[in-house]
Amino acid sequence: MGDLSKPLLEQNNKGRKFEPSLGRRFHTNINRRFHVNSSRKPCWMLRPLSLKRCVLAVTILCLISIVYFSHYIFNSPLTSLIHRNTRPEPNIKCSVMNGPRLPQNHDHKTEARLRSDPKVLVFVETMYSKLGREIAELLVYTRIKYKVEVAGKSLPVLTNLDKGRYGVIVFENFNKYLQMDNWNRELLDKYCREYMVGMIGFINPSEETLVGAQLKGFPLFIHTNLRLRDAALNAASQILRLTRAGETAWGNLPGDDWTIFQANHSTYEPLEWAHRDDDYHHSENAIKTPLPTIVQDHGLYDNIQRVIFGSGLRFWLHRLLFLDSLSYLSHGQLSLSLDRLFLVDIDDIFVGEIGTRLKPDDVKAMLATQDRIQKMVMGFKFNLGFSGKYFHHGNSEEDKGDDLILENIDKFMWFSHMWNHQQPHLYDNLTQLIEDMTLNKNFAREKGIPVDSGYSVSPHHSGVYPVHDILYTAWKKVWNIRVTSTEEYPHLRPARLRRGFIHRNIMVLPRQTCGLFTHTMFIERYPGGREKLDESIQGGELFQTIVYNPINIFMTHMSNYGNDRLALYTFESVIKFLQCWTNIRLKTAPPLQLAETYFKHFPEEADPVWGNPCDDLRHQKIWSRNKSCDSLPRFLVIGPQKTGTTALYTFLSIHPAIASNLPSPDTFEEIQFFNANNYYRGLDWYMNFFPVDANSTNRYLFEKSATYFDGDLVPKRAHALLPHAKLITILISPAKRAYSWYQHTRAHGDVIANNYSFHQVITANDTAPKPLRDLRNRCLNPGKYSQHLERWLSYFSPQQLHIIDGEVLKSDPMEVMNEMQKFLKITPIFNYTTHLRYDPKKGFYCQVINGDHTKCLGRSKGRHYPPMEERSLKFLQRYYLSHNTALVKLLKRIGMRNVPQWLKDDLTDTPT
Repeated sequence: MGDLSKPLLEQNNKGRKFEPSLGRRFHTNINRRFHVNSSRKPCWMLRPLSLKRCVLAVTILCLISIVYFSHYIFNSPLTSLIHRNTRPEPNIKCSVMNGPRLPQNHDHKTEARLRSDPKVLVFVETMYSKLGREIAELLVYTRIKYKVEVAGKSLPVLTNLDKGRYGVIVFENFNKYLQMDNWNRELLDKYCREYMVGMIGFINPSEETLVGAQLKGFPLFIHTNLRLRDAALNAASQILRLTRAGETAWGNLPGDDWTIFQANHSTYEPLEWAHRDDDYHHSENAIKTPLPTIVQDHGLYDNIQRVIFGSGLRFWLHRLLFLDSLSYLSHGQLSLSLDRLFLVDIDDIFVGEIGTRLKPDDVKAMLATQDRIQKMVMGFKFNLGFSGKYFHHGNSEEDKGDDLILENIDKFMWFSHMWNHQQPHLYDNLTQLIEDMTLNKNFAREKGIPVDSGYSVSPHHSGVYPVHDILYTAWKKVWNIRVTSTEEYPHLRPARLRRGFIHRNIMVLPRQTCGLFTHTMFIERYPGGREKLDESIQGGELFQTIVYNPINIFMTHMSNYGNDRLALYTFESVIKFLQCWTNIRLKTAPPLQLAETYFKHFPEEADPVWGNPCDDLRHQKIWSRNKSCDSLPRFLVIGPQKTGTTALYTFLSIHPAIASNLPSPDTFEEIQFFNANNYYRGLDWYMNFFPVDANSTNRYLFEKSATYFDGDLVPKRAHALLPHAKLITILISPAKRAYSWYQHTRAHGDVIANNYSFHQVITANDTAPKPLRDLRNRCLNPGKYSQHLERWLSYFSPQQLHIIDGEVLKSDPMEVMNEMQKFLKITPIFNYTTHLRYDPKKGFYCQVINGDHTKCLGRSKGRHYPPMEERSLKFLQRYYLSHNTALVKLLKRIGMRNVPQWLKDDLTDTPT
């Protein structure tokens, strides 16, 4: 019922303040009078006149109580019954919203000849420190390149020839810079001066409170551990670019460990001010002195420009100022564009339970809000996604709302959902999926809804990622879809890592949420209430999402536009807040234009990276029912070519607990998925080589593709899909491998191999014809073993890698297979002794069949080649010297005790 002990400001008729106990005294007096009149008989025994008086008294008492409590106790349930009007209205007040903005080309670029890369070097206290993680996450979100180093160690390499590696240096704890040893400090300062590199530092909170303490070596003094409020910006600062000055962020600033600055040198200029919280305990006429919380060092003292923050990134405004500082100190190399493309999708048009759908007034409010937003966002229109099956499935008022939407078709953009709003991954039949989409298209044509947007969204993002290929096929056939969007790639969370990709010529854009979902219809039921939603809008997650992403597609639902109309409130408010505090230019464009712009900005994202749906519960829920986590390989034989991979494949196939993929019509036993165009066929195509059966869970599935070993993209792709898989590679002398590859191509009729000697091939220079250079590279590059293994080990742990000596595989395959079974942890150990036998004609071991016969590899295996020329051997030993030396170090580092004999021989016999 409320807190009756709070003083009320109302006065009674005699001019006295209304006392908290007045209500109780009033009740007491009424009860006394009632008791006097009815002290002898209960109410129901009184005469009619007295009974009427009794009822009247009770009625008056109830009415007075209702008026009293509804007037003074605002948050009571009774109040909401009397007057229910909780629908929030945008209340962003900003005096500078319509003021002048930055010029179009304000990008901090200078005439200076820059000699540093647009990359940030971040010094952190530990790899797990909170502020360091926040800095790294912000750089990831904005796609700014960076490197993290733990402060206190020796400096990393700062230059590459005559070019600096970093454009800005950031210290999570500025004291780590101040306390550097003289050698490293002078080295870093010299680098900053010579390459015109700026520095950002944060004053970290400490238990000890400092008052007027001088920063070591600088004419700058600090006062720490303060509680502050009401932050404002220096409008004259040249740092401001993304951030807009002119307003005050009213209220308490987060934390009680702020640092303020005081300088006695002209090199320092405040960037942000705030006030002490205790200033507000004095009278309103007291002078409130603004205190610098961020200062810019113009470099007049020691020729190094800096920006020093008196607090971390908890305060939302500091995130913007940090980005502006990076832009300014890097002379514009690390500037974010001020242009933002902005689209609001409304899913589930015509879908929803009775009572949650749009009524005519809701549609009118949506149109009115759209008109207001259009004045702030060029070209803005809501983008409506419809499921025609549910048209006119509401009550009479909601059906009128459906009609009013269709009366204003031209006021909106449109895209297709599914006819019956079913998740596409539940369709196993392409024909059925096409029929569903065709029904929605026929509905659109009947109602006059545009059908040429080229954009569609799948209910619950099903089938987009993880990819359900028949969805992409049906989209192309029925709607000619060229663009879609999803929250799921590569994962739902964290949102900052969402990216785009292209599959089957359909561009998939990252989709964002605004904090509203199907069930968030009333502000009082919003998790955390209106305060939490406003926090997201006013500098929080929604605001920052638009700031950091150059292209934003937001997901909302029809239910968010009825009821309390939370979506209208949310978007109008956040756009106003953006206009108040930033110089961002918002514009809406059709999805196709958004997609083309996105992949123009981020062409490297066009290639997808297929993750493992089995590692994500959310992905498993929207994955095709006929797929199984048990049908993915548990280990890979990665090559390289001409080292004995086919023989190993044969030996593995003998094992009763091991099964390989089905053969490919093009590449036989090799799928060659991760390193070739097959990768773009998608995960469904790959998994079809591993059919599910009753024994899938008990088998060790594997695939062998010898070209995986030296593929640049293969380790990244393989790890994304099979992060827990084990890897098996076979190594022989790289010189011998190169010669074997050359002879292999000759035997297969390669024109270049048959027209050039081996020595001519391996010694060809970069001016040679391209086919000759290509053959040279295929001979030489796979033998750079350490280089390729390092790439694999950057994704997989050494414990996942098993290296086989190819010479031992040839001479003693039983021992090799036993060791490999131990590595794979297969029990019981399969005895290869009775299943392999040496064939003197072939010169290697073959499979024993039918008790006494052997089955060997084909004619192309085990060929006898003429010996390699001595000059070619010596050339190759010199060529691979550094690579073989690096291989020895790598093998020791990963714990391989026995260095292969061929490697010792190659290093011993290398000519000087």
